[in-house]
Amino acid sequence: MYTGLKHFHSFVAYIALLALTIAVVHAVISLVNKRPFTPTSKKIVLFGLVSAHVQMLFGLFLYFTSPMGFTNLNGEAMGNSLSRLFALEHPLIMLLGIVVITIGYSKAKRTTDDQRKFKLISRMYAVGLVLILSRIPWAVWFA
Repeated sequence: MYTGLKHFHSFVAYIALLALTIAVVHAVISLVNKRPFTPTSKKIVLFGLVSAHVQMLFGLFLYFTSPMGFTNLNGEAMGNSLSRLFALEHPLIMLLGIVVITIGYSKAKRTTDDQRKFKLISRMYAVGLVLILSRIPWAVWFA
């Protein structure tokens, strides 16, 4: 079950990264072209948010059940870069990225000006996406 969940977590990551990238690109293009914030825009942005949250839920479950996650959080693991990545850096930065994305969505949702919405979404989602991309275990993911 653990192996299947780990593979599913990797598969959903592709969806989340694609959805977040589409949301950022859509927000930037809409901001530059001064487009209105349409229901389609809301769906694109919301799909990016939801996919990131679903990925986070599977990641948290893996973190607490994996031998490389929470149980590996000790002084010995901090000396090994791969163990430190899985036990501390990856989960912490991923959570931080998703928090930034969630704050951007929440602020944009309360804003009435369409250009301000796109500006908030493009900036906050881009920062969250960069944080997420910075701590993906690329060597393991493509191995």
